[in-house]
Amino acid sequence: MGSIAGLGPHGFHRVHYTEWGAADNPHVVVCVHGLTRNARDFDFLAQRLSERCRVICPDIAGRGFSERLTHAEDYGYPLYLADMAALIARTGADRVDWVGTSMGGLIGMLLAVQPGSPLRRLVMNDVGPFVPKAALERLAGYVGQDPRFDTLEAVERYLREIFAPFGPLTDEQWQHLAQHGALRLDNGRYALAYDPAIGNAFKAPLQDVNLWPVWKALRVPVLVMRGAESDLLLAQTAKEMVESAPAGSNLVEFAGIGHAPALMADDQIAAVEDFLFR
Repeated sequence: MGSIAGLGPHGFHRVHYTEWGAADNPHVVVCVHGLTRNARDFDFLAQRLSERCRVICPDIAGRGFSERLTHAEDYGYPLYLADMAALIARTGADRVDWVGTSMGGLIGMLLAVQPGSPLRRLVMNDVGPFVPKAALERLAGYVGQDPRFDTLEAVERYLREIFAPFGPLTDEQWQHLAQHGALRLDNGRYALAYDPAIGNAFKAPLQDVNLWPVWKALRVPVLVMRGAESDLLLAQTAKEMVESAPAGSNLVEFAGIGHAPALMADDQIAAVEDFLFR
């Protein structure tokens, strides 16, 4: 584990990350989580990948152990891109592979199109250049609510409900998400491990997100992963992504899963391994 100093419009903030594998391994994979999640979502994937590469899993600002920002309006992709550029620099790697779930995938996409980008391969887990308004409205239904819980078991019950689209996880995996997705408060109760202020962006009128011009500027191979029942990455969007992606790109879908595949199941991990190591 470690941290870097990120710099935003209102000063520095600490960005925490979890690291797996040999520090001198030149093959570096950066794994970035979704909107309200954290680095430990990737423990199952990182454990497997670390047998062959170095894996860096950051907590994006305001999530997990990373510092919460003093100005909520700073939560956004410009700051996230700057933080991740600093993290990549910390690795010392000239080239990195990127695995991003939802928000983490969009961060990777935006980094990959920058001139001189160090990204070599990109995994977009259940996200794409078009995000429908209806999916954003669903997220707005729970992001930033800041509930409190008496026990970790209560946290787990809550996560099983709002993240039911993750699909059929084991009891161990749900417990893992609860353990690392909650913070113990001074009064002994639990809160979710993210700053509720990240939900402020969902208070404004929501519209479809259209980043197709960004997507079409990509020059690196992409693995598009999709939950077959996802409301955020629509089937037609995923199809068009692969049709317009650079050579070596691929689409894989997982039945019985919505937004988003948790990257904990063997078949999901194997798909990432095949793409990164082939």
